[in-house]
Amino acid sequence: MTHSKFTILIVDDNQNNRFALKTLIERYLDDLRVLEAASGPEAIDLAVATRPLDLIILDVQMPEMDGFQTASMLKIRKKTRDIPIIFLTAAYKTQEFQQRGYQVGAVDYLLKPIDDNQLINKIGTYVRLIEQERDQNRRLEEMVRQRTAELDEARAYLQNIINSMGEALLVLGNDGKIQRVNPAACRMLDYTDSALVGLSIGDVFEEEDQEKATAFMGTWLEALVRTGVISNIEATFIRKDGTRIPILFSRSALSNEQGEIGGIICIAKDMSDFRRLEEALADYQDDDTLLVDED
Repeated sequence: MTHSKFTILIVDDNQNNRFALKTLIERYLDDLRVLEAASGPEAIDLAVATRPLDLIILDVQMPEMDGFQTASMLKIRKKTRDIPIIFLTAAYKTQEFQQRGYQVGAVDYLLKPIDDNQLINKIGTYVRLIEQERDQNRRLEEMVRQRTAELDEARAYLQNIINSMGEALLVLGNDGKIQRVNPAACRMLDYTDSALVGLSIGDVFEEEDQEKATAFMGTWLEALVRTGVISNIEATFIRKDGTRIPILFSRSALSNEQGEIGGIICIAKDMSDFRRLEEALADYQDDDTLLVDED
């Protein structure tokens, strides 16, 4: 039977008992490190300092601090409270003492004299259980690592899309305050990221219909609750220097499972080039009309 990288602590004030138990364990359980402590305080210090410590075999009858007191002290410490404890005793054999052993957190309470095979099988069983738990933890850690990597990759991909957008993106809280922006919004409004975050949407946004603009967080919010999206609104961005930029504006609600809005996504397309083209076409049509009239 081979159990590598496992550590057992034997606690007994009798050196002969420790030697006999250590010899037995090392004879039948290969590659298993055995530590020794001659008292409760020494056992606690070793348990706190040793990583990993997989199992403690604890004698009950010891001077100064007995096995029950030692187990109680181990169980109240975060670093040692999950280490399995097997009580091994020749003196405290009554049901009352056995019950007390389990109450202070022992996983087993063995009475001397005990058959060597029985003791080795007990220890081997606990070591196998610990090994299975470690394997399961390793698998769970690997699953978490893979899932975290997938989420990080998805977040990075999404962030790259957001950063590459030509349209301005602003995420608002329910109070109308800007919580997040993309680089296009910063360029369009001529603000830094940190300067935009915390501003009210009204500081950088206006609509031609002042009544609608005033109702942004009132009527518009109610409409978002009903429809989830309000799109293609002709409006204006107010740049840092006060100049206006014509935009086509859309708003989408961020809702939780209860249907409550937790934020608002705003996307704005700069319509300056389109407006200039419209004006140029209008000027061209006006010039063409004048030419026709002159003829």
